Amino acid sequence: MPQEEGEGGSGRSSWGLLVTAGVGGTLVALYAVATPFVTPALRKVCLPFVPATAAQIQNVLKMLENRSGSLVDIGSGDGRIVIAAAKKGFQAVGYELNPWLVWYSRYCAWRDGVHQSTKFYISDLWKMPQLEKKLEEELGCNARIIACRFPFPCWIPDHTTGEGIDTVWAYDLKHSRGCETKSLEITPETES
Repeated sequence: MPQEEGEGGSGRSSWGLLVTAGVGGTLVALYAVATPFVTPALRKVCLPFVPATAAQIQNVLKMLENRSGSLVDIGSGDGRIVIAAAKKGFQAVGYELNPWLVWYSRYCAWRDGVHQSTKFYISDLWKMPQLEKKLEEELGCNARIIACRFPFPCWIPDHTTGEGIDTVWAYDLKHSRGCETKSLEITPETES
């Protein structure tokens, strides 16, 4: 009789281990997938992933009319703007903090047949100090910077289109090599 109980207990023990391993594996996988989406909300400046709307993509493409060359999307999310620009003939690059979104963007670019015109990199925007200054120093006079959802705080946009979350701001850099600058300078007020 004790041998039968031992054999039955062994079967239950094995089944329990399988259930524990299955639940544990599922939790680890869920953690691995969810963490890149949750951690941006825990930063000093909360910027969770919010996909670009169709209207926002159209507003960006409108700002790019009659232009060609390269496009860089910082905070490219799932790559919708990069892919749309590549379909219009741009060489487009996206930088995104979330590795899952970068891999998904690469897949979508391949699926849509524009993977030769696109590149996606895992990069943290917040580790790029003084982005405005960096862009002014490294981009040429004919560069156009387009901001979606978050305008640059120290620049005056040359063009604006859309409303609400679909608002898009365009900044034409005309500062280097004798070009006019579009930077906003704050002057202290004096009492008279």
